[in-house]
Amino acid sequence: QVQLVESGGGTVQAGGSLRLSCAASGGTFSGYWVGWFRQAPGKEREFVATIRWNAGYSYYADSVKGRFTISRDNAKKTVYLQMNGLKPEDTAVYYCAADRGLILSTYHRGELYDYWGQGTQVTVSS
Repeated sequence: QVQLVESGGGTVQAGGSLRLSCAASGGTFSGYWVGWFRQAPGKEREFVATIRWNAGYSYYADSVKGRFTISRDNAKKTVYLQMNGLKPEDTAVYYCAADRGLILSTYHRGELYDYWGQGTQVTVSS
C-alpha cells in the first residue's frame, strides 16, 4: 500500500510559480495513475492533472492547461506539479492522489482514487 507525502505549497503573488511534490512512501508508483486535485473554500474538489506513471502520459483540466505541468521522477518516486502563471483563482488546498484501476474515461474522478496525501495549501495573492 503506497502512502503519499506532499510538499511545496506556499503563498505567491499572481503570475508567480510554485512546484508541488508528491513522494511515494512504503511502495512505488509503478502501475499507478497519480493525480492532483484541489479544493477551494466553499467549493467542491476539482481535478487538476494526472499522469500514468508507467507510460508517462499526462492529462490536464482545461483551467490549468498551458500553465501547469505534471511530471515524474522514477528514481525519487516522486510526482511534481509545476505551476506557472498562477492566478488568485488557483488558491486552494492541493491534494495528491493515486490509484491503479483507472481508465481514460475516469481519471478525472477523484472518488475513484484510493490513496490520498494530506494536502498542501497554495495561496495566490492579487
